[in-house]
Amino acid sequence: MPAPRKKTSPTKSLRTADRLARLGLSSDIALVLHLPLRYEDETQRLPIAQAALRHGQAVQVEGIVTDCDIQYRPRRQLVVTIADDSGRLVLRFLNFYGSQATQMAVDRRLRVRGELRHGFFGDEMVHPTVKPVEEDTPLPDALTPVYPAGEGLSQTLLRKAIANAMTRIDWSDTLPAELRARLKLISFEPAIRLLHNPPPDIDEHALVERSHPAWIRMKFDELLAQQLSMKRAQAARRQQGAPVLDHAGELSTAFLAALPFALTTAQQRVLEEIRADLKAPYPMQRLLQGDVGSGKTVVAALAAAQAIDSGYQAALMAPTEILAEQHFRKIAGWMGPLGVEVAWLTGSLKKKAKDDARSRIESGAARLVVGTHALIQNDVDFARLGLVIVDEQHRFGVAQRLTLRNKGVDSVPHQLMMSATPIPRTLAMTYYADLEVSVIDELPPGRTPVVTRLVAQERRGDVIERVHVAALEGRQVYWVCPLIEESEALQLQTATDTHALLSAALPDLRVGLVHGRMKPADKQAVMEAFTRGELHLLVATTVIEVGVDVPNASLMVIEHAERFGLSQLHQLRGRVGRGAAASACLLMYQGPLGPVAKERLAIMRETADGFEIARRDLEIRGPGEFLGARQSGQAMLRFADLETDQWLVEPARQMAQELLAQRPDIAEAHLARWLGAREDFLRA
Repeated sequence: MPAPRKKTSPTKSLRTADRLARLGLSSDIALVLHLPLRYEDETQRLPIAQAALRHGQAVQVEGIVTDCDIQYRPRRQLVVTIADDSGRLVLRFLNFYGSQATQMAVDRRLRVRGELRHGFFGDEMVHPTVKPVEEDTPLPDALTPVYPAGEGLSQTLLRKAIANAMTRIDWSDTLPAELRARLKLISFEPAIRLLHNPPPDIDEHALVERSHPAWIRMKFDELLAQQLSMKRAQAARRQQGAPVLDHAGELSTAFLAALPFALTTAQQRVLEEIRADLKAPYPMQRLLQGDVGSGKTVVAALAAAQAIDSGYQAALMAPTEILAEQHFRKIAGWMGPLGVEVAWLTGSLKKKAKDDARSRIESGAARLVVGTHALIQNDVDFARLGLVIVDEQHRFGVAQRLTLRNKGVDSVPHQLMMSATPIPRTLAMTYYADLEVSVIDELPPGRTPVVTRLVAQERRGDVIERVHVAALEGRQVYWVCPLIEESEALQLQTATDTHALLSAALPDLRVGLVHGRMKPADKQAVMEAFTRGELHLLVATTVIEVGVDVPNASLMVIEHAERFGLSQLHQLRGRVGRGAAASACLLMYQGPLGPVAKERLAIMRETADGFEIARRDLEIRGPGEFLGARQSGQAMLRFADLETDQWLVEPARQMAQELLAQRPDIAEAHLARWLGAREDFLRA
């Protein structure tokens, strides 16, 4: 019977080129731009006895193997002893291959680098870097780069591949000397060569902190490529045809006249910006941002009215049924009396209702359509889609927004994206540089400031009593919990348990419960009861984060607030303070708090300014988490840091505009070098 074949992992069976391709390193220039994460100083070696004085530090020594043994107690491990004229050192390998034992046979000379520590049998290194050498093998004359690597890619292989690629690429500088001089940037080739092979006398702090002129050049080049790509994408969109929605007529006028309030100055300014975009023959791509409660929905509805006045349909897509339902009820309440048919489409609708909605959308009878992801299904066809509105746009991926925009029949619809998470200026200038941005920076009159208090979990009884008093005074209360089911690891109070506990503790109050796993109809019934004032207290998960508008709700308790992100806490807090009553948000936390949680809660207590909170959130989380689904499948900035390198963003933006207008050949060469055939930063 033949011996069973040894299983080979998929990674091991891959060719080197395939392994490199998994890291995006499928061209010579991609390899050359694969810059080190850090460096190791292998330019010096110490006698073993001298190295023993540097416990806890990475040191390099050289010695002859005196013993090499595979031990089995307390576990299988390879133990190697080396010695020089000054002393001996134990090398311990808990995971090893048989070939390593052969490589480190007795009498071999090894050059070893690792962190020295006290072991049971004396000084030792665990899993050091080992290199067999001859007695006269010279030391490197440059710091050794350590590169980002994937499974199956050793540093030796990467260094060799990058060194080979550097002999083949075109080193021409994509930035002419006069442009480099303007910003005091060094040339491309010396910057790259230094970063891959820095001399031992270099300012190592500047290298590690990425403040060295060579790093500054790389960061600027990267930001410039991003700006060029996004500006070019913006220009390309302007070559597409879009419906000219230039008639803000009878419906728009009647809508404005019927509103029971006047638009703020900020809303009027933003509306004029949107109206001007809708009149253009190319697709609008505008981000409408404003703090919680600033009145984005009415501006979006007025934009939809202009599309309808111009003979087209408008569609509004929201990420959750609760938010979509809120929009539908509000906008249908405004539009319905003016004779506009508003359709409602979500995945939870029964087949008959869904078929009816699709039929009215396809025939054009429904002039405005509100819904969730159901709007982008293949079986949903629009008669004449002119405007797409996407709320909480960062919760949708690029592909999802594209699918809705592609529902246009003869042309590309205009697109208005809304976000209640304000985008910090630096982020807007980089990741949103392809969009026009409108900001509602003024709250409607009558909105009361929300007082925020931090309360330790031990004072839960006091919080319950405050809730009781508020309810008896005729005010309504939210109690927000982070989880639905019990999690022993996080020890968080669940929404279902909290509902039971509060119902028992407050028997004279009507307590409701809403969470994401309820059936949509049940969820909606609870929300409607709370909106009508039939419930005193609503226990909820974060499904109420956006879109819920109950002016009588003036107290919110957020349980385990230390587990929430800043923007989520700000969104939740925005559910209260929507009426005339003094409002408060109690952030209950479980101590002891870690430094990040402590900082988040302090920020929430200090400010209610959404833009300041967004800026601080960016500092804490970085752009990757902050942007959410917008970046799905797309590369983030690898080298530039938006917190420390924001001073480079504006020069990169200005140079991108200048190159595209005056030197498109340079722009093309720079994009080809940094983005290749695929423009990772290109926005759809």
